[in-house]
Amino acid sequence: MKRLFLLLLFCHVSPAVKHSLKYFVAAFSGVSDFPEFMGAAVFDGILLAYCDSNTRDIEAKQDWVKNILQNDPQQLLYYTHECFEYLPNVFKPRIFFFKQHFNQSGGVHVLQWMSGCEWDEETGEVNGFSQYGYDGEDFMAFDLKTSTWITLKPNAVTIKERWNADKPRAKNNEVYLTQICPEWLKKYLDYGNSSLQRTELPSVSLLQKTPSSPVSCHATGFYPDRALMFWRKDGEELHEDVDHGEILPNNDGSFQMSVDLNLSSVTPEDWRRYDCVFHLSGVKDDIVTKLDKAKIKTNWGKTLFSNDNDGSSNITIPITAAVVVLTVVLIAVIGFTVYKKKRANRPPTPSVNSSELSERLND
Repeated sequence: MKRLFLLLLFCHVSPAVKHSLKYFVAAFSGVSDFPEFMGAAVFDGILLAYCDSNTRDIEAKQDWVKNILQNDPQQLLYYTHECFEYLPNVFKPRIFFFKQHFNQSGGVHVLQWMSGCEWDEETGEVNGFSQYGYDGEDFMAFDLKTSTWITLKPNAVTIKERWNADKPRAKNNEVYLTQICPEWLKKYLDYGNSSLQRTELPSVSLLQKTPSSPVSCHATGFYPDRALMFWRKDGEELHEDVDHGEILPNNDGSFQMSVDLNLSSVTPEDWRRYDCVFHLSGVKDDIVTKLDKAKIKTNWGKTLFSNDNDGSSNITIPITAAVVVLTVVLIAVIGFTVYKKKRANRPPTPSVNSSELSERLND
């Protein structure tokens, strides 16, 4: 369940010269056998550290993050304080306050908070942000230009006025978002440079659940997350009968994505006219996979499932579909819509070349 919660945090693709440091917190009420709160630190879409009220431990997810916590007492002190003092002492009473404000005595409720900053390595521009959501809806956001909270829901006015009356708190928010967070972002970039600046190409497979299902072109193991994947016919990108999936994180810090092609109206003779293209930012050559029935891993043959002697089945390819389904279920439970990525509308183009791909990635 914890891993599924973390999947919700990474639906974001950063421009090539921008870096981000984000902190995600969720406090829960009325959910049995589930932590009362969770916290995660994320750098450029990569999970750095995680904690929750059940584990009572700071889990560093990258080796270079472990080095920071060992060599920088200030960093270790900060995360220890945030996880085991600030979250239980502030967020537990805060979600109780929200329930009282909305006259809610029972049921399942969740309070979400996202804060952090972005730094443009090319221009030096810094942007800080702090947002709250409650029960899956945008609630309030901190406006750095005025150093005040603004309401995103009409019923947040009373809380907004109460928080804006606390001037020291507003000043602390401003200092953290414009000074401390960017300073730490650059520190992390220096510490994790070899890992964060690496480039890894994926393995690409063709998958199909049933003979009548769309064919999914699935890429996994790539880094960074600035990637595009699409289907072509006769060398031109397809926009119809195509379903683009989101970029999702793997446990090892790499990413995966897929794009489905509906072949219900395509004759077997025309399959050879189709191919799948994967493009990774900064890499000159694309990975092109021809649509070939012999190379498709299926859900009804022995390619996907293999039977043991005891009659049980073992999955032999990544269970991406299952992870996505469970993630969607969890999204429905805790409603993390505050931080959902807005998918850009891409106009049709007659053909795609490398320069166009780079421009779209930077957009």
